[in-house]
Amino acid sequence: MIDSWLEALCCELDLYREQFPRFETVYLGGGTPSLLSDQQLGSLMEYVRRSVSILDGAECTIEVNPDDVSREKAGLLRDLGFNRLSIGVQSFNDRLLSLLQRRHTALQACEAVAHAATAGFDSISLDLMFGLPGQDWEAELAQAVAFQPGHLSCYQLTIKPGTPFHALQQSGELEIASEETLVQLFMLTDSILDDAGYAHYEVSNFTRGIEYEACHNSRYWQHLPYLGLGPSAHSFDGHTRWWNTASLPEYCQSLAKGSPVVGRETLTAEQLRLERLMLGMRTQRGIAREDVSADAAVLERLESAGLVVVHDARVVPTARGMLFADRLPLVLE
Repeated sequence: MIDSWLEALCCELDLYREQFPRFETVYLGGGTPSLLSDQQLGSLMEYVRRSVSILDGAECTIEVNPDDVSREKAGLLRDLGFNRLSIGVQSFNDRLLSLLQRRHTALQACEAVAHAATAGFDSISLDLMFGLPGQDWEAELAQAVAFQPGHLSCYQLTIKPGTPFHALQQSGELEIASEETLVQLFMLTDSILDDAGYAHYEVSNFTRGIEYEACHNSRYWQHLPYLGLGPSAHSFDGHTRWWNTASLPEYCQSLAKGSPVVGRETLTAEQLRLERLMLGMRTQRGIAREDVSADAAVLERLESAGLVVVHDARVVPTARGMLFADRLPLVLE
């Protein structure tokens, strides 16, 4: 259904030309867009640039699977205007890649990074997963750092009910790291990457310099407006959030008749504050002191516990505090 999806995507963009006329970032992902043919990618990006204004120097990112990135494909992506590549490496270990049911090998992951660099991508982000059975995480990080990417995203394996991984876990075929082990791996990651010159600027994200931060994702964390297109996509205009149907056939059919939006909520001032709190405690930017209801005594206890730092009228989580990014807002609200 790729052609139908592409047609629907362009129709959806047309709906928002007046509401969202200019963009500072473009992000093609949330799936495997590198599966698109050269012609399909070219047609899509041509339509986007013809339909809306993309600022000069805008960050334009595309997510790619390593085995899709040949030297020619990397060059095409640069020619299409992408200046940032997010490569879904996940692991540099073939056994673990097989366990994760990935279709690339460790060698293909290494070759993808090399092809991206050869094509002129200065901004490369690698996705890695920790907490896998029998994983040598330090070796994985060393391999990633050896490529000197500007950005690294490090996530733990999360298993959800109803998935094949959950069935494997229930049967005992897939052993999951304990919470204590995951905490140790999280702090180890922070330490190793700090020594390698990477700033831990968001719970799962590390950058070798401010110029390599994920500008697009930072819009989410800073609670700025964004437009999402496609099945399941969410959008936010600063006050109202809306989202599309998750069904691809329904998405395509709805664009032929009108809009794919299936839900909408307008946030109150208090809801906006709480969301700023929740998002801010995930990042090194932290949150404005004025958004925190907790009194000075609570903040002092959190500082003494090494979970936050208070400076310049902001409350900022430490690396250890980021471990509790989902819980700290409940204490601070």
